[in-house]
Amino acid sequence: MHLTKSIVLTTLLLTAAGNSLLAGEKDVDSPTGCAALPDYYALKAALATAVAAETSGLNNQMWATIVDRDGIVCAVAFSGVNRGAQWPGSRVISAQKANTGNSYSLDPSSSSNGSGQAAGLALSTANLYSAAQPGGSLFGLQFSNPVDPSVAYGGSSFQYGSANDPMVGRKIGGVNVFGGGFGLYAKGHDLVGGVGVSGDTSCADHNIGWRVRHLLGFDHMAASGTLPAVGGVSGDATRPDNIVFDITPNPNGGTGISAGGFGHPTCLNTSGSTSLPVVVP
Repeated sequence: MHLTKSIVLTTLLLTAAGNSLLAGEKDVDSPTGCAALPDYYALKAALATAVAAETSGLNNQMWATIVDRDGIVCAVAFSGVNRGAQWPGSRVISAQKANTGNSYSLDPSSSSNGSGQAAGLALSTANLYSAAQPGGSLFGLQFSNPVDPSVAYGGSSFQYGSANDPMVGRKIGGVNVFGGGFGLYAKGHDLVGGVGVSGDTSCADHNIGWRVRHLLGFDHMAASGTLPAVGGVSGDATRPDNIVFDITPNPNGGTGISAGGFGHPTCLNTSGSTSLPVVVP
């Protein structure tokens, strides 16, 4: 009798535990910052404008994702006429880039007790490429925080890229180390999340993602009053996390060498990054 009750109780407990981890469950325990970020309609409009403005790369349609500071997906959109008008695989890559842009950027709140970044430090996904290659100081970074497949591929495919995309409200994870992902900086240089785009060459992705952030009004990174400009690695204070093309061939073969350590390869029909909109106060 007691053994039977024990088995039943154990079964119930395991079932409850399993149900709490079901794919698609919202992250209700963590307060979401999505309310302070652009919604689906704003993202879709900005993406369409940014794609139309881009002249480099393959001229493809694109996916875009926004996450909040906790990595919770807030919005997913595409620029084409339907979800098949752009590479289907780029939906998850755009989310991965958004997560990376958020995860590896900082704002001035990182500075305390003599450590941290007093002005913040913005790193786009493009800035991470060289350091993550074999022999680089961050080699293996791209494998460190894998995408959650239950979030990435859960729910109905018919809802992908809609206001009700199944990723929304969930933590996607993932690290990507080529162009297209950025931190989102609100007024006061507050880092509030990330945006990622995917669907073309990684250099075109960078340009389009940059314009999306600018159009959404989340590139408050320039010096303002007592706030110094947000730091970066590009060497251009007006575009601190811009893509850097400083990779030269390795005389020993293998991965090319980035002079500054944050370089990104050029792509097919590479152009336009030096004329991207400057960041704002």
